[in-house]
Amino acid sequence: METNPTPWAISLVRGDLLFRLQRKIGLIPENGLGIGRRAVFWSLLAWLPIAVWAWQKEYLLPVDGGEPLLAHFGINARLLLAVPLFIVAEGMMHSTLTTLLPRLVSSGVVPPGQLDRLRSVLSDIAQLRDSVLPWIAIFAALASFFLFSRPSEVPHELSWAKDQADGAGMGLGVWWYLYVGRTIFLTLLLAWLWRLALLFMLFKRIAGLELSMVPTHPDRCAGLGFMARIPVMFVPVVLGISSVFASGWAHQVVYHDVTIGSLRVEIIAFVVVVPLIFLSPFVSFLGLMLRTKKQGLLDYGDLIGRHGRLVRERWIDGKQVADAPILDAPELGPIADTAAPYELISKVRPLPLSMGSLIPLVGAAVLPMVVLAAMDLPLKTVLKTVLKMLV
Repeated sequence: METNPTPWAISLVRGDLLFRLQRKIGLIPENGLGIGRRAVFWSLLAWLPIAVWAWQKEYLLPVDGGEPLLAHFGINARLLLAVPLFIVAEGMMHSTLTTLLPRLVSSGVVPPGQLDRLRSVLSDIAQLRDSVLPWIAIFAALASFFLFSRPSEVPHELSWAKDQADGAGMGLGVWWYLYVGRTIFLTLLLAWLWRLALLFMLFKRIAGLELSMVPTHPDRCAGLGFMARIPVMFVPVVLGISSVFASGWAHQVVYHDVTIGSLRVEIIAFVVVVPLIFLSPFVSFLGLMLRTKKQGLLDYGDLIGRHGRLVRERWIDGKQVADAPILDAPELGPIADTAAPYELISKVRPLPLSMGSLIPLVGAAVLPMVVLAAMDLPLKTVLKTVLKMLV
Protein backbone atom coordinates (compact mmCIF):
# COMPACT_ATOMS: atom_id res chain seq x y z
CA MET A 1 0.00 0.00 0.00
CA GLU A 2 1.33 3.43 -0.97
CA THR A 3 2.02 5.63 2.04
CA ASN A 4 1.60 9.38 1.98
CA PRO A 5 4.30 11.48 3.66
CA THR A 6 1.80 14.25 4.44
CA PRO A 7 0.01 13.62 7.75
CA TRP A 8 -3.74 13.16 7.56
CA ALA A 9 -3.72 13.13 3.75
CA ILE A 10 -4.75 10.45 1.30
CA SER A 11 -4.36 10.15 -2.45
CA LEU A 12 -7.09 8.39 -4.39
CA VAL A 13 -4.67 7.91 -7.29
CA ARG A 14 -1.37 6.65 -5.90
CA GLY A 15 -1.43 2.98 -5.02
CA ASP A 16 -4.41 1.66 -6.98
CA LEU A 17 -4.04 -1.26 -9.40
CA LEU A 18 -3.81 0.97 -12.47
CA PHE A 19 -1.11 3.04 -10.78
CA ARG A 20 0.89 -0.06 -9.79
CA LEU A 21 0.72 -1.54 -13.29
CA GLN A 22 1.89 1.70 -14.90
CA ARG A 23 4.74 1.98 -12.42
CA LYS A 24 5.77 -1.60 -13.16
CA ILE A 25 6.13 -0.89 -16.90
CA GLY A 26 8.03 2.34 -16.24
CA LEU A 27 5.39 4.93 -17.09
CA ILE A 28 5.29 6.26 -13.52
CA PRO A 29 8.60 7.16 -11.83
CA GLU A 30 9.41 6.28 -8.24
CA ASN A 31 8.73 9.86 -7.21
CA GLY A 32 5.90 11.63 -8.98
CA LEU A 33 2.99 10.62 -11.16
CA GLY A 34 4.49 10.84 -14.65
CA ILE A 35 1.50 12.84 -15.86
CA GLY A 36 3.06 14.20 -19.05
CA ARG A 37 4.60 11.00 -20.30
CA ARG A 38 1.47 8.98 -19.54
CA ALA A 39 -0.84 11.48 -21.25
CA VAL A 40 1.25 11.37 -24.42
CA PHE A 41 1.84 7.62 -24.32
CA TRP A 42 -1.75 6.47 -23.85
CA SER A 43 -3.18 9.04 -26.24
CA LEU A 44 -0.80 8.15 -29.06
CA LEU A 45 -1.07 4.43 -28.36
CA ALA A 46 -4.83 4.69 -28.75
CA TRP A 47 -4.94 6.96 -31.81
CA LEU A 48 -1.72 6.75 -33.87
CA PRO A 49 -2.05 3.16 -35.21
CA ILE A 50 -5.60 3.97 -36.33
CA ALA A 51 -4.46 7.15 -38.08
CA VAL A 52 -1.52 5.42 -39.82
CA TRP A 53 -3.72 2.58 -41.06
CA ALA A 54 -6.42 5.04 -42.19
CA TRP A 55 -3.79 7.09 -44.05
CA GLN A 56 -2.50 4.01 -45.84
CA LYS A 57 -6.02 3.03 -46.84
CA GLU A 58 -6.91 6.62 -47.80
CA TYR A 59 -9.52 6.82 -45.07
CA LEU A 60 -7.84 9.61 -43.11
CA LEU A 61 -8.71 12.63 -45.29
CA PRO A 62 -11.85 13.43 -47.29
CA VAL A 63 -12.12 11.58 -50.60
CA ASP A 64 -15.09 11.94 -52.95
CA GLY A 65 -17.22 13.67 -50.35
CA GLY A 66 -17.06 10.78 -47.87
CA GLU A 67 -16.65 10.86 -44.12
CA PRO A 68 -12.96 10.26 -43.29
CA LEU A 69 -11.54 9.38 -39.89
CA LEU A 70 -10.74 13.02 -39.14
CA ALA A 71 -14.39 13.93 -39.77
CA HIS A 72 -15.53 11.64 -36.97
CA PHE A 73 -14.79 14.22 -34.31
CA GLY A 74 -16.01 11.99 -31.49
CA ILE A 75 -13.36 9.33 -32.11
CA ASN A 76 -10.58 11.90 -32.22
CA ALA A 77 -11.91 13.73 -29.16
CA ARG A 78 -11.98 10.49 -27.15
CA LEU A 79 -8.41 9.51 -27.94
CA LEU A 80 -6.60 12.82 -28.43
CA LEU A 81 -8.40 15.04 -25.92
CA ALA A 82 -10.33 13.07 -23.30
CA VAL A 83 -7.62 10.49 -22.61
CA PRO A 84 -4.87 13.04 -21.77
CA LEU A 85 -7.36 15.20 -19.83
CA PHE A 86 -8.37 12.23 -17.67
CA ILE A 87 -4.69 11.66 -16.86
CA VAL A 88 -4.00 15.34 -16.15
CA ALA A 89 -6.92 15.29 -13.72
CA GLU A 90 -5.17 12.53 -11.74
CA GLY A 91 -2.39 14.95 -10.88
CA MET A 92 -4.91 17.60 -9.86
CA MET A 93 -6.80 15.14 -7.63
CA HIS A 94 -3.61 13.97 -5.95
CA SER A 95 -2.30 17.46 -5.19
CA THR A 96 -5.73 18.83 -4.17
CA LEU A 97 -6.61 16.10 -1.68
CA THR A 98 -3.15 15.81 -0.15
CA THR A 99 -3.12 19.58 0.36
CA LEU A 100 -6.64 20.19 1.65
CA LEU A 101 -7.57 17.11 3.69
CA PRO A 102 -4.89 17.75 6.36
CA ARG A 103 -6.68 21.04 7.08
CA LEU A 104 -9.41 19.00 8.73
CA VAL A 105 -6.91 18.51 11.55
CA SER A 106 -4.93 21.76 11.40
CA SER A 107 -8.13 23.84 11.44
CA GLY A 108 -9.49 21.95 14.44
CA VAL A 109 -12.54 20.59 12.60
CA VAL A 110 -11.42 17.12 13.65
CA PRO A 111 -10.69 17.47 17.38
CA PRO A 112 -7.84 15.57 19.08
CA GLY A 113 -10.26 12.99 20.47
CA GLN A 114 -11.29 11.97 16.94
CA LEU A 115 -7.83 11.62 15.40
CA ASP A 116 -7.69 7.85 15.90
CA ARG A 117 -11.04 7.48 14.15
CA LEU A 118 -9.86 9.71 11.30
CA ARG A 119 -6.72 7.62 10.96
CA SER A 120 -8.89 4.51 10.74
CA VAL A 121 -11.10 6.14 8.08
CA LEU A 122 -8.11 7.06 5.91
CA SER A 123 -6.65 3.58 6.31
CA ASP A 124 -9.91 1.92 5.26
CA ILE A 125 -10.28 4.13 2.19
CA ALA A 126 -6.64 3.44 1.22
CA GLN A 127 -7.33 -0.30 1.42
CA LEU A 128 -10.36 0.11 -0.81
CA ARG A 129 -8.28 2.18 -3.26
CA ASP A 130 -5.61 -0.53 -3.42
CA SER A 131 -8.08 -3.41 -3.68
CA VAL A 132 -8.12 -5.51 -6.84
CA LEU A 133 -11.86 -6.25 -6.65
CA PRO A 134 -13.10 -2.91 -8.10
CA TRP A 135 -10.78 -3.36 -11.05
CA ILE A 136 -12.03 -6.88 -11.62
CA ALA A 137 -15.51 -5.36 -11.82
CA ILE A 138 -14.28 -2.68 -14.22
CA PHE A 139 -12.57 -5.18 -16.51
CA ALA A 140 -15.60 -7.48 -16.33
CA ALA A 141 -17.82 -4.57 -17.40
CA LEU A 142 -15.48 -3.84 -20.32
CA ALA A 143 -15.39 -7.50 -21.33
CA SER A 144 -19.18 -7.65 -21.27
CA PHE A 145 -19.40 -4.48 -23.33
CA PHE A 146 -17.08 -5.83 -26.01
CA LEU A 147 -18.69 -9.27 -25.94
CA PHE A 148 -22.15 -7.90 -26.71
CA SER A 149 -20.99 -5.03 -28.94
CA ARG A 150 -20.10 -6.07 -32.47
CA PRO A 151 -18.78 -3.79 -35.23
CA SER A 152 -21.96 -4.37 -37.23
CA GLU A 153 -23.91 -2.70 -34.42
CA VAL A 154 -22.00 0.57 -34.80
CA PRO A 155 -21.82 0.95 -38.59
CA HIS A 156 -21.86 4.73 -38.65
CA GLU A 157 -19.01 5.02 -36.16
CA LEU A 158 -17.01 2.91 -38.59
CA SER A 159 -18.23 4.63 -41.76
CA TRP A 160 -14.79 6.18 -42.26
CA ALA A 161 -13.55 2.61 -42.92
CA LYS A 162 -15.89 1.95 -45.82
CA ASP A 163 -15.26 -1.73 -46.46
CA GLN A 164 -15.35 -2.62 -42.77
CA ALA A 165 -18.57 -0.67 -42.24
CA ASP A 166 -20.12 -2.83 -44.97
CA GLY A 167 -19.15 -6.00 -43.11
CA ALA A 168 -16.12 -6.91 -45.24
CA GLY A 169 -13.99 -7.85 -42.23
CA MET A 170 -11.98 -5.77 -39.83
CA GLY A 171 -8.73 -4.14 -40.83
CA LEU A 172 -6.03 -3.26 -38.31
CA GLY A 173 -7.27 0.31 -37.80
CA VAL A 174 -10.86 -0.73 -37.13
CA TRP A 175 -9.76 -3.52 -34.79
CA TRP A 176 -7.40 -1.17 -32.97
CA TYR A 177 -10.09 1.44 -32.42
CA LEU A 178 -12.71 -1.05 -31.25
CA TYR A 179 -10.56 -3.06 -28.88
CA VAL A 180 -7.57 -0.88 -27.95
CA GLY A 181 -8.57 2.77 -28.33
CA ARG A 182 -11.99 2.35 -26.76
CA THR A 183 -10.56 0.14 -24.01
CA ILE A 184 -8.08 2.84 -22.99
CA PHE A 185 -10.75 5.53 -22.99
CA LEU A 186 -13.34 3.47 -21.11
CA THR A 187 -10.82 2.20 -18.55
CA LEU A 188 -9.80 5.75 -17.65
CA LEU A 189 -13.43 6.88 -17.55
CA LEU A 190 -14.53 4.01 -15.29
CA ALA A 191 -11.48 4.63 -13.10
CA TRP A 192 -12.76 8.15 -12.52
CA LEU A 193 -16.22 6.89 -11.64
CA TRP A 194 -14.60 4.55 -9.09
CA ARG A 195 -12.58 7.43 -7.62
CA LEU A 196 -15.78 9.48 -7.40
CA ALA A 197 -17.37 6.64 -5.42
CA LEU A 198 -14.28 6.48 -3.18
CA LEU A 199 -14.51 10.21 -2.52
CA PHE A 200 -18.18 9.82 -1.61
CA MET A 201 -17.31 7.07 0.88
CA LEU A 202 -14.46 9.14 2.31
CA PHE A 203 -16.68 12.18 2.85
CA LYS A 204 -19.45 10.02 4.31
CA ARG A 205 -17.05 8.57 6.88
CA ILE A 206 -15.59 11.98 7.73
CA ALA A 207 -19.06 13.48 8.16
CA GLY A 208 -19.81 10.66 10.59
CA LEU A 209 -17.02 11.75 12.97
CA GLU A 210 -17.74 13.98 15.96
CA LEU A 211 -16.52 17.12 14.25
CA SER A 212 -16.01 20.47 15.93
CA MET A 213 -18.09 22.69 13.68
CA VAL A 214 -18.16 26.47 14.02
CA PRO A 215 -21.56 27.76 12.82
CA THR A 216 -20.41 31.38 13.18
CA HIS A 217 -17.46 30.86 10.83
CA PRO A 218 -17.43 33.57 8.13
CA ASP A 219 -16.85 30.99 5.38
CA ARG A 220 -20.59 30.16 5.69
CA CYS A 221 -19.62 26.48 5.76
CA ALA A 222 -19.17 26.12 9.55
CA GLY A 223 -15.39 25.87 9.12
CA LEU A 224 -15.39 23.55 6.07
CA GLY A 225 -15.02 26.34 3.52
CA PHE A 226 -11.60 25.08 2.40
CA MET A 227 -13.31 21.98 0.97
CA ALA A 228 -15.11 24.14 -1.60
CA ARG A 229 -11.84 24.11 -3.58
CA ILE A 230 -11.94 20.34 -4.07
CA PRO A 231 -14.38 20.15 -7.05
CA VAL A 232 -11.96 22.10 -9.27
CA MET A 233 -9.88 18.92 -9.59
CA PHE A 234 -12.70 17.43 -11.70
CA VAL A 235 -12.57 20.18 -14.35
CA PRO A 236 -10.36 18.22 -16.83
CA VAL A 237 -12.61 15.16 -16.49
CA VAL A 238 -15.77 17.15 -17.15
CA LEU A 239 -14.07 18.95 -20.04
CA GLY A 240 -12.99 15.64 -21.56
CA ILE A 241 -16.47 14.10 -21.30
CA SER A 242 -18.10 17.25 -22.65
CA SER A 243 -15.68 17.34 -25.58
CA VAL A 244 -16.62 13.79 -26.54
CA PHE A 245 -20.35 14.53 -26.49
CA ALA A 246 -19.99 17.88 -28.25
CA SER A 247 -17.73 16.47 -30.97
CA GLY A 248 -20.17 13.62 -31.63
CA TRP A 249 -23.00 16.10 -32.01
CA ALA A 250 -20.78 18.32 -34.18
CA HIS A 251 -20.34 15.44 -36.62
CA GLN A 252 -24.12 15.14 -36.90
CA VAL A 253 -24.45 18.88 -37.49
CA VAL A 254 -21.79 19.00 -40.20
CA TYR A 255 -22.46 15.75 -42.03
CA HIS A 256 -26.08 14.84 -41.32
CA ASP A 257 -27.95 18.16 -41.35
CA VAL A 258 -28.87 17.96 -37.66
CA THR A 259 -29.66 21.40 -36.21
CA ILE A 260 -28.46 22.73 -32.88
CA GLY A 261 -32.06 23.45 -31.96
CA SER A 262 -32.97 19.76 -32.18
CA LEU A 263 -30.17 19.00 -29.68
CA ARG A 264 -31.20 21.70 -27.18
CA VAL A 265 -32.71 19.29 -24.62
CA GLU A 266 -29.70 16.95 -24.70
CA ILE A 267 -27.22 19.83 -24.37
CA ILE A 268 -29.04 21.45 -21.44
CA ALA A 269 -29.45 18.10 -19.69
CA PHE A 270 -25.74 17.37 -20.11
CA VAL A 271 -24.60 20.77 -18.82
CA VAL A 272 -26.83 20.39 -15.74
CA VAL A 273 -26.40 16.70 -14.90
CA VAL A 274 -22.66 16.12 -15.39
CA PRO A 275 -21.43 18.86 -12.99
CA LEU A 276 -23.97 17.64 -10.42
CA ILE A 277 -22.60 14.11 -10.69
CA PHE A 278 -19.12 15.32 -9.81
CA LEU A 279 -20.47 17.40 -6.92
CA SER A 280 -22.45 14.46 -5.54
CA PRO A 281 -19.84 13.37 -2.92
CA PHE A 282 -20.52 16.60 -1.03
CA VAL A 283 -24.09 15.43 -0.36
CA SER A 284 -22.47 13.38 2.42
CA PHE A 285 -22.18 16.60 4.44
CA LEU A 286 -25.81 17.66 3.97
CA GLY A 287 -27.12 16.22 7.24
CA LEU A 288 -24.15 17.53 9.21
CA MET A 289 -24.47 21.04 7.81
CA LEU A 290 -28.23 21.21 8.40
CA ARG A 291 -27.85 19.95 11.98
CA THR A 292 -25.05 22.42 12.64
CA LYS A 293 -27.12 25.32 11.35
CA LYS A 294 -30.24 24.27 13.24
CA GLN A 295 -28.41 23.78 16.54
CA GLY A 296 -26.42 26.97 16.06
CA LEU A 297 -29.57 29.02 15.56
CA LEU A 298 -31.07 27.50 18.72
CA ASP A 299 -27.95 27.99 20.86
CA TYR A 300 -27.13 31.49 19.73
CA GLY A 301 -30.80 32.43 19.76
CA ASP A 302 -30.90 31.55 23.46
CA LEU A 303 -27.65 33.41 24.13
CA ILE A 304 -28.74 36.58 22.34
CA GLY A 305 -32.15 36.36 24.00
CA ARG A 306 -30.59 36.26 27.47
CA HIS A 307 -28.30 39.14 26.61
CA GLY A 308 -31.16 41.21 25.18
CA ARG A 309 -33.44 40.66 28.18
CA LEU A 310 -30.76 41.74 30.65
CA VAL A 311 -30.03 44.88 28.60
CA ARG A 312 -33.74 45.72 28.57
CA GLU A 313 -34.08 45.17 32.32
CA ARG A 314 -31.10 47.40 33.06
CA TRP A 315 -31.59 50.21 30.56
CA ILE A 316 -35.28 50.20 29.59
CA ASP A 317 -37.05 48.92 32.71
CA GLY A 318 -34.53 50.58 35.07
CA LYS A 319 -34.23 47.47 37.20
CA GLN A 320 -31.23 46.59 39.28
CA VAL A 321 -29.54 43.74 37.45
CA ALA A 322 -27.34 41.42 39.47
CA ASP A 323 -23.81 40.94 38.31
CA ALA A 324 -24.23 39.29 34.88
CA PRO A 325 -20.98 38.33 33.13
CA ILE A 326 -22.83 38.08 29.83
CA LEU A 327 -23.31 41.85 29.78
CA ASP A 328 -19.60 42.52 30.17
CA ALA A 329 -18.31 39.75 27.90
CA PRO A 330 -15.92 41.44 25.41
CA GLU A 331 -16.49 38.72 22.81
CA LEU A 332 -20.18 39.69 22.62
CA GLY A 333 -19.75 43.47 22.76
CA PRO A 334 -22.68 45.87 22.53
CA ILE A 335 -26.17 44.66 21.68
CA ALA A 336 -25.77 45.59 18.04
CA ASP A 337 -22.84 43.19 17.77
CA THR A 338 -24.66 40.24 19.33
CA ALA A 339 -26.84 39.94 16.24
CA ALA A 340 -23.83 39.34 13.98
CA PRO A 341 -23.25 35.67 15.00
CA TYR A 342 -26.93 34.87 14.48
CA GLU A 343 -26.87 36.42 11.02
CA LEU A 344 -23.77 34.41 10.13
CA ILE A 345 -25.41 31.18 11.25
CA SER A 346 -28.56 31.93 9.24
CA LYS A 347 -26.36 32.09 6.12
CA VAL A 348 -24.66 28.71 6.62
CA ARG A 349 -24.88 26.74 3.37
CA PRO A 350 -26.37 23.24 3.20
CA LEU A 351 -23.18 21.96 1.55
CA PRO A 352 -19.54 23.06 1.91
CA LEU A 353 -19.54 24.49 -1.61
CA SER A 354 -19.50 27.92 -3.22
CA MET A 355 -20.02 29.47 -6.62
CA GLY A 356 -16.28 29.00 -7.07
CA SER A 357 -16.93 25.25 -6.82
CA LEU A 358 -19.74 25.21 -9.36
CA ILE A 359 -18.67 27.70 -12.02
CA PRO A 360 -15.46 25.89 -13.14
CA LEU A 361 -17.36 22.61 -13.57
CA VAL A 362 -20.22 24.26 -15.45
CA GLY A 363 -17.70 26.18 -17.54
CA ALA A 364 -15.91 22.95 -18.46
CA ALA A 365 -19.22 21.39 -19.48
CA VAL A 366 -20.35 24.47 -21.42
CA LEU A 367 -17.14 25.34 -23.31
CA PRO A 368 -17.29 22.51 -25.91
CA MET A 369 -21.00 23.20 -26.31
CA VAL A 370 -20.21 26.83 -27.14
CA VAL A 371 -17.92 25.63 -29.92
CA LEU A 372 -20.69 23.29 -31.08
CA ALA A 373 -23.30 26.05 -31.06
CA ALA A 374 -20.94 28.38 -32.95
CA MET A 375 -21.11 25.98 -35.90
CA ASP A 376 -24.78 26.82 -36.37
CA LEU A 377 -25.10 30.29 -34.80
CA PRO A 378 -22.97 33.45 -34.79
CA LEU A 379 -20.36 33.19 -32.03
CA LYS A 380 -21.39 36.58 -30.62
CA THR A 381 -24.96 35.36 -30.14
CA VAL A 382 -23.75 32.16 -28.48
CA LEU A 383 -21.50 34.01 -26.04
CA LYS A 384 -24.28 36.43 -25.08
CA THR A 385 -26.61 33.52 -24.36
CA VAL A 386 -23.99 31.76 -22.21
CA LEU A 387 -23.26 34.94 -20.25
CA LYS A 388 -26.96 35.44 -19.55
CA MET A 389 -27.12 31.91 -18.18
CA LEU A 390 -24.11 32.39 -15.91
CA VAL A 391 -24.67 35.93 -14.66
